[in-house]
Amino acid sequence: MFPGADVRPGRVMHMSTARIVFDRWDGRYAERMGAIRSSAVRDLFAAASRPDIISLSGGMPEVSRVPTDAVVNAATEAIREHGAEALQYGSSEGRVQLRTIIAELMAENGVRLKPDDLIVTAGAQQALDLIAKIFIDPGDVIITEGPTYLGALQAFSAYQPNVVCIPMDEGGMRVDLLEEKLRELGPRGAKFIYTIPNFQNPAGVTLTPERRRRLVELAREYDIPIVEDDPYGRLRFEGGHAKPLRALDDDVIYLGTMSKIFAPGLRLGWVAAPRPILGKILLAKQAADLCGSAYAQVTAERYFAGTRWRKVLQDLTRTYKARRDAMLEALDEHLPPEVRYTHPEGGFFVWVELPAFLDVKPLLAEAIERGVTYVPGDAFYPDGRGRNCMRLAFCFAEPDDIREGVRRLAEVLEDRLELYRAFQAAGALPDASTAKGVPA
Repeated sequence: MFPGADVRPGRVMHMSTARIVFDRWDGRYAERMGAIRSSAVRDLFAAASRPDIISLSGGMPEVSRVPTDAVVNAATEAIREHGAEALQYGSSEGRVQLRTIIAELMAENGVRLKPDDLIVTAGAQQALDLIAKIFIDPGDVIITEGPTYLGALQAFSAYQPNVVCIPMDEGGMRVDLLEEKLRELGPRGAKFIYTIPNFQNPAGVTLTPERRRRLVELAREYDIPIVEDDPYGRLRFEGGHAKPLRALDDDVIYLGTMSKIFAPGLRLGWVAAPRPILGKILLAKQAADLCGSAYAQVTAERYFAGTRWRKVLQDLTRTYKARRDAMLEALDEHLPPEVRYTHPEGGFFVWVELPAFLDVKPLLAEAIERGVTYVPGDAFYPDGRGRNCMRLAFCFAEPDDIREGVRRLAEVLEDRLELYRAFQAAGALPDASTAKGVPA
């Protein structure tokens, strides 16, 4: 054994690639720490940062398209014009000037808000944690789409809920199945419904207008809050605008972010909610960070003061569309008919489904060896489902790299699919659908 190593009973040994660490504080942590899951995307960062790797895993915005001079000017003006305020503590709600800008942005999408109807948060991720903190007791039922955003599962898991996933198809969440589940759970059977209606992460699908209306009706009928997470709503490549759920019902809790339309490094998001809920969120936020960065907020105010940011957003959207097109073309060219995948109208992600017997997690090491990464699908479920699925991100890599990455990925999959075909020919497996589309 190692000199000085503590190997007494009850001590947990943590291993990394560099060293072995014994945790002498094991047994003192809160029980909730056992439920908190690691982020599959963050775990891939080390591999994805290698220069020989094409990353199709992380949903990182293309910040290089944001003009440096625009950011420098905004940051400089934040100090020059508001130095004392920018460097000081601020209000827990966030600066009223920024909240006014956010309210104006949301009005463009049909959502009427006053600055006092929202709170500025450290990205939408903090809002997810605050919502979980004020709503969830251990064992409470919450409803999400299946698959769903792994960051939400991570935020919720600390509070030990029972997560119920509602399947999706090309039209988003199956609200007919949601209705069945709500009927089964009964009145007040779930604390809230969490949904990403636009270009869903990870599936890339968009909730249809009809289903949006029905979802709001069900929430009213069963008196269950809806948490609408909308990070990608302004990144539409094609199709018509779909109203936010918040535009259909003022009781919807809406989460927004500047990470996709400006810069994730500023860590600026917001939550809009009915006043009683907003009051609870504010209390939770004060306990978490007292207040957000006034400097980051003033910088954002200066950046959004003119109209140049709109042209930048248009350029970003064109960039993401070109990359989406490159990915879909490559998937069409290289992946065999047993593999199905979504066709997003916006956002960052494509969801890929392989035959059910395949587990894509063991294939990840081989994919990395061949120079490409993806996120295994089980990261987007609370219960291990999705093992035959993967999320591919088209937002960060250049189109030629995306094509090459998909080609490498297809090579990794081909050996496993040959085995599948052999079993299928022998009658040991059912025939797979040859239609490429949205996994049911």
